[in-house]
Amino acid sequence: MSAATDPVYRTEALIAEDIDAYLEQHQHKTMLRFITCGSVDDGKSTLIGRLLYDSKMIFEDQLASLEADSKRVGTQGEAIDFALLVDGLAAEREQGITIDVAYRFFATEVRKFIVADTPGHEQYTRNMVTGASTAQLAVILIDARKGILTQTRRHSFLAKLVGIRHVLLAINKMDLVGYEQAVFDRIVADYRAFAQQIGIEDFVAVPVSGLMGDNIIALSEATPWYQGPTLLHHLETVELDEQASAAQPFRMPVQWVNRPNLDFRGFSGQIVSGRVRPGDAVKVQPGAQGSTIARIVTLDGDLEAAHAGQSVTLTLNDEIDCSRGQVIVAEHPVEVADQFEVTLVWMAEEPMLPGRAYLMKIGTNLLTATVTSQKYQININSLAHEPGKTLELNGIGVCNIATDRAIPFEAYEQTPDLGGFILIDRFTNATIGAGMIHFALRRSHNLPWQHIEVDRAAHAAMKQQQPRLIWLTGLPAAGKSTIANLVEKKLHALGRHTFLLDGRNVRHGLSQDLGFTKADRVENIRRVGAVARLMTDAGLIVICAFISPFRSEREQVRQLMPDGEFIEVFIDTPLSVAEARDPERLYERARAGELKNLTGVDSPYEPPEHPELHIDTMALSAEEAADQIVARCLNSRRI
Repeated sequence: MSAATDPVYRTEALIAEDIDAYLEQHQHKTMLRFITCGSVDDGKSTLIGRLLYDSKMIFEDQLASLEADSKRVGTQGEAIDFALLVDGLAAEREQGITIDVAYRFFATEVRKFIVADTPGHEQYTRNMVTGASTAQLAVILIDARKGILTQTRRHSFLAKLVGIRHVLLAINKMDLVGYEQAVFDRIVADYRAFAQQIGIEDFVAVPVSGLMGDNIIALSEATPWYQGPTLLHHLETVELDEQASAAQPFRMPVQWVNRPNLDFRGFSGQIVSGRVRPGDAVKVQPGAQGSTIARIVTLDGDLEAAHAGQSVTLTLNDEIDCSRGQVIVAEHPVEVADQFEVTLVWMAEEPMLPGRAYLMKIGTNLLTATVTSQKYQININSLAHEPGKTLELNGIGVCNIATDRAIPFEAYEQTPDLGGFILIDRFTNATIGAGMIHFALRRSHNLPWQHIEVDRAAHAAMKQQQPRLIWLTGLPAAGKSTIANLVEKKLHALGRHTFLLDGRNVRHGLSQDLGFTKADRVENIRRVGAVARLMTDAGLIVICAFISPFRSEREQVRQLMPDGEFIEVFIDTPLSVAEARDPERLYERARAGELKNLTGVDSPYEPPEHPELHIDTMALSAEEAADQIVARCLNSRRI
């Protein structure tokens, strides 16, 4: 290819002649995000390095550093090791593997690119999902010598799972098999059979050598039998998701209500699908309020039309209620629900626990969500569906999730921006899971709340008292049950309507099917919290005595109650004292290995950080502790 026809050189000439024209051209190029993935040592980093090198996207100082690093830690002798352009971590360079997701930007005359080099090792599945979550195309590498491996299948499945529509099968290291067409054809046939099993309908296969540069930028003379697109040509011409999204119905999640002064009120956000023009009829969901578009406002002035991918501010011709988290739609409305079937990818060291409350970020909504049940876990090596209650790090499962309010959504497969979500730990704010909504559960639509005229206030008024939930928590044998029993006796003597839920007693009925694993403890407290809330709806003062070792579950119960009605009481007894007074020898049996998952021995206890009452049992007798709790209950509000 001559300098006159080489796109790179034409770009350099334009930069030299008219920098403003080049910047204008560059600004309007489309952007493709793609990932490279595959098995360990398939040559992902080398391929990207070669792509950057051949497209002349390496600065002189980078090239000098690359040459020096290649001699010091490279794997190609005196030749350039292109993988070092991407493997940025010291551990990666020393081991010759990819650990973190490495992002690189480059551009050609036709298009701009962001490429994510994702790790191939199974223990870094969450890293691969992170890189794939924003990608529109997956370059899946296969070592021509080895063919399809377990990690090839796993990464293909994950790419399909996160909704990547375009797959480029790069059969790499063709130079090591003598550029044999038979090898290429056999691998393509094997992959096509597998792809059909997981729902990948189409893919493009290219024989390449990342090290030698065959079929990367230009067709190679070493493969005269291949006349398809080069790797770069396919990247430059593949249809972008934005183009497909623009043909779908209009949806824009509201990110911000823009009201700089009394004369302007607009709704800002990014259009995730469809097109919109002034005059178009729209609705706001949840809800059914409608209006028409008055203006499409941007920093550079009003637009005559806007499409998927653009961030705009819309003004409406009518004053309607609309806030962050709602979705402005046209034509077909989106669904609104609070219970869903989802695929969940777990990204935390701490396992996923059904019944535990997490924060969910979906679109512009932030709300509380609970995994109500796990249907099955997916073995991503065999694709088998396996039973299980929890998900460990890198685990993938199909679960049911319930949110604390109804939200607008669409299936992830249809609109990823309205169907994809992350789960966040309520205490650490760490991202612990990523999920894709399949559909709303039918009970979400078929089981609306039934209006009841004799409500919570009516029950409380009849009993002439304010409902309360007194929650005693502490180590086993701390004295919770003894103190709770005294509290109920004292309140009963005062004529109060009470009920005591004790941790041991509910294990004989409500929770008789549960054990003492972490997941079962979470479910136990979820059940008790729901029952206690119903009892307070009846106007009762409910006293709960439970170890309840996890802050998250105690906080979840607190959130069930109206403000001021939850009283957390920390029964603080030193472990040595609790162990000495233990009448059932639980600690002794646990330390002897006869009893598993005992809180304080081989299962953790998380003490309250800000309880309403802190009872030091070393300073107070059980009677004195009960008096303090009763006084706190009666003096919180008028009873």
